[in-house]
Amino acid sequence: MKKTVSRAALVGVALCLFFIIFQISVSSTSRFLKYATNSPKPTQEEGTRKLKVISHPPKSLRLPVESPIICDRTDIRYDLCSINGPTVLDPSKSTFFTIGSAQHSIMEKVQPYPRKFEKFIMPRIKNLTLTSGPQRPPCKVPHNVPALVFSAGGYTGNFFHDFNDGFIPLFITVHTIFPDQDFVIVVSEAPNWWPSKYADLLTVFTKHHIIVLKNDTPTHCFPSAKIGLMSHGFMTINQTLLPNSKTLLDFRVLLDKAYTPQAQPKVLTPKHRNPRPKLVLASRTEAKGRSILNQEQVIRLIKKAGFDVVVFKPKNKTPLNESYALLNSSHAMVGVHGAALTHSLFLRPGAVLVQVVPIGVEWAAYAFFGRVAKGLHLQYSEYKIGVEESSLVDKYGNGSLLVKDPFALQKTGWDPEIMDIYLKEQNVKLDLIRFKACLKKAYVKAKRFMEANG
Repeated sequence: MKKTVSRAALVGVALCLFFIIFQISVSSTSRFLKYATNSPKPTQEEGTRKLKVISHPPKSLRLPVESPIICDRTDIRYDLCSINGPTVLDPSKSTFFTIGSAQHSIMEKVQPYPRKFEKFIMPRIKNLTLTSGPQRPPCKVPHNVPALVFSAGGYTGNFFHDFNDGFIPLFITVHTIFPDQDFVIVVSEAPNWWPSKYADLLTVFTKHHIIVLKNDTPTHCFPSAKIGLMSHGFMTINQTLLPNSKTLLDFRVLLDKAYTPQAQPKVLTPKHRNPRPKLVLASRTEAKGRSILNQEQVIRLIKKAGFDVVVFKPKNKTPLNESYALLNSSHAMVGVHGAALTHSLFLRPGAVLVQVVPIGVEWAAYAFFGRVAKGLHLQYSEYKIGVEESSLVDKYGNGSLLVKDPFALQKTGWDPEIMDIYLKEQNVKLDLIRFKACLKKAYVKAKRFMEANG
C-alpha cells in the first residue's frame, strides 16, 4: 500500500512539473514571436523623427546649399569659392559684399592662386574677403555677367608660371564652370605690364574689359562670382575632369586663335629649293644658371646635322605674337630645362622637342615639359647630361652627394637651398659626340615633319 501511494505521488509530482514547464515555454515562445514578427509599428511622430535624422545630418556635415557664400577647400592645389547671388566688389578693400541675414552673417577669406600646397609663395598672395550681411555698398559699375576672380601675383613674370599657375588653370576653370557662359575677369595683384602683354590671349577668354583690382576704385556689381582657379597639376589638363573633355591640344587651338592673326611674317624662314628643317635653340646665356657653356660649338654642330638654327633669347618685353610666329613655323626646338621651354606650347603638333636635362632636375624636366610634349603630340626626347657635363663637378667634386646621387637629397622633397644649387649654380658643357647622336635622330624626325606639314 505504501509503495502504491508513493508511486502515485511521484507520478503526480512529475505531471505537475511537466505542466508548469510547458506553460513557461509556451508563454516565452509567444512573447518572442510577438516581438519578432508582430512588433508594433512606429507612430507617425516617431517615423517623422527618424526620417528627419536620416535626411538632415549634423550641422557640421551639412552642405550649405542655400548659403550665399560657399568655399570648397578640399583640393591640395587650390581653394574655390562661389558667391551665389548679386554681389558688390569694393576694389579698395579687396572685398565682395553680398546680401545675407544679420543673424547668420558669413565671412570667408581666400587666396585665389593655385599653389596652395607651397608654403614659400602663398604668404605673399593677398587675401580676398567675401562677406554677407544686411547691407552692402552702392554699385557704381554694373555688370550683367558673373565675375571670375584670380590672382596674378606669386611667380607671375616667370613665363613658365604665367602658364602653369595662370592660363592653363584659367582654361580649366572656364571649361568647368563657364563652358557656354560669358563672364568678366577680375585680377588681383597683376603687375602693370601683365594686362598688355597677355591682352591677345585674354580677349580669347572674354570680350569684357579686364578689371585689375589695384588699378580700380569704383565699386562693381555682378549677378554672381567665382573666386579661384582650378588646377590639375603641373602643365596638365585632365580631360576626364572636364565636362567637355578638353585637352592640351584644345588649349593650343586657343593659342592659335589668339596669335595667328598677328603672326609676324618677318621671322619666317625664306623658301629654298632644298629647304632645311628649322630648329629653335632656346638660349640661357643671359640667365642665371643652366647655360650651355659651349653654345657656339653646339650651334655649329646643329648646322652640320642639317638644321637651320635660330637662337631664341626671349625676354619679358618680347611680343608673344612674334614668339608664336617663330615657334609655330619651326620644326624642332632644343633647350636646357627652364622657363623658355614653355614656348614649346607654340610648336605645332608633331614637331620635335629635345630637352637638355641637367643633373638633379630629372623629375621636373618631365613634369613641366615632358607632359606638354605628350599633351601636344610632339616628338619628344631628353638629353640627360652626364656628371662630367655639369659645372657642379668643378665646384663640389665628383665625390659630392650633390653630384653622384641627387635623388638621395630629394627624397624628402624639393628643399629650396638644394634646388637653387641645381637650378641657379649649374651650367652645362655638352659632350659634342653624345649630343651629335641625339641631333641625328632629331633631324630625321624634323625632316619628316617638315615634308608632311611644311
